Amino acid sequence: MSGKILVVDDVATNRIVMKVKLATACYDVIQADSGRAALDMARAETPDLILLDVLMPDLDGFTVCERLKADPRTADIPIIMITSLDDTEARLRGLSCGADEFLSKPVTELTLLARVRSLLRANSRNAELRMPMQSQAAAGFADAPMPFKQAQTECVGLLMAQDGVGHRWAHGLADRIREDVKFFTRAQALEASKDQAAVFVIEADAHRPEAALEILTDLRSRPATRHAQQIFMLQQSHPELAARALDLGADDVVIAPISVQEMALRLRAQLQHKRTSDRRRNEVTDRLRQAVIDPLTGLYNRRFALGQLATIAREAEGSTRSFAVLLLDFDHFKQINDKFGHAAGDKVLTDTAKLLQARLRSLDVIARIGGEEFLMVLPDTDLDEAQRVAERLRAGIDQAEITLPDGVTRVPVTISIGLAIGGHRTPDASVSDLLETADRALYAAKSDGRNQVSVGTISSAA
Repeated sequence: MSGKILVVDDVATNRIVMKVKLATACYDVIQADSGRAALDMARAETPDLILLDVLMPDLDGFTVCERLKADPRTADIPIIMITSLDDTEARLRGLSCGADEFLSKPVTELTLLARVRSLLRANSRNAELRMPMQSQAAAGFADAPMPFKQAQTECVGLLMAQDGVGHRWAHGLADRIREDVKFFTRAQALEASKDQAAVFVIEADAHRPEAALEILTDLRSRPATRHAQQIFMLQQSHPELAARALDLGADDVVIAPISVQEMALRLRAQLQHKRTSDRRRNEVTDRLRQAVIDPLTGLYNRRFALGQLATIAREAEGSTRSFAVLLLDFDHFKQINDKFGHAAGDKVLTDTAKLLQARLRSLDVIARIGGEEFLMVLPDTDLDEAQRVAERLRAGIDQAEITLPDGVTRVPVTISIGLAIGGHRTPDASVSDLLETADRALYAAKSDGRNQVSVGTISSAA
């Protein structure tokens, strides 16, 4: 795993030793010899991770960490504090300042590299979520995403190996975190449930630690728990097991005994990571949805539908399958807008879209491709079936009166449909040929009196 790591220490020997360890693992190492230099270099180089000493003559590590986390340019960079300090007060202060981990010297190479890999992996995932947002904004897709609502049923889940320990923790954490603390068995944790944990604390049994690793990997592999944060707790120092847990997907590893205050700090950090990741995933999903969905009707937009049509046509090549292309247009739609207003016209479009969608299969494609024009693509559909579907759609709209926004006025609506068949019966027809054929058929339906289905042939488009 590549990555740029900033090592901050006022002692040159410490920096050199750390650089050798990291360079052996193929990391790109840059160095700073003071707190102020660290701040300048972090802003200029934007490292992927910072290893930060605490005791420095100009600015101590706590101050540097606070300033880095307060600066939007560096706030997302993970920080590991590495120091000779080994007291609870220093550890709590470091975690409170925003450090992702606080390691006391001497630190084994195994432990250090496992922590580095884990934090770089998490940072890389977050960067992947940020990139689509930045790219879409640069491309002009800068509409604000829908407001993100955090799930109300999330909690902290305890999977404890020792009886009694969890209950003492649950009581102590109640006043320190907002989320409920609940106990889970392995089976309960692996069940897909709405009442799911945002963070799992998994305690390893001193006699069977491998069982806890299995729970960790099971949770990470299930869709319902894949994105939950995981804190792996060991009852005694075991660097190899801690490294394995981190490499298998644990977000944090702690060694018992640990104070409730420290666990609360670690839980709050993991809960914040979870909220940030959920929000970014939600934003990416919403932006992608905006890129393919018509905002008024909720149907696909023209660009996406044409791509789907091209895919369906390509899959039908060389086979005996046919597919249908339908172009639908409202009859006298302008009169609805002129008489009742554009809000009424929008209501007609949205209600009609729902009626059409309800009468199609899940594999069919339906899109709004113009003001009042819709495109439907029906895979694995021959001419006879396509005509039946088109007629059912036309008749369904003809029989349904749309209620306007005032909740009282109802207006009759009719549609005209042009139909073309692609696939093995018209092997030489391109997507453009099919669309043109359907468009000509739609024009014919309009010319012949509207509120009807017209079937076009490829030869008529020539």
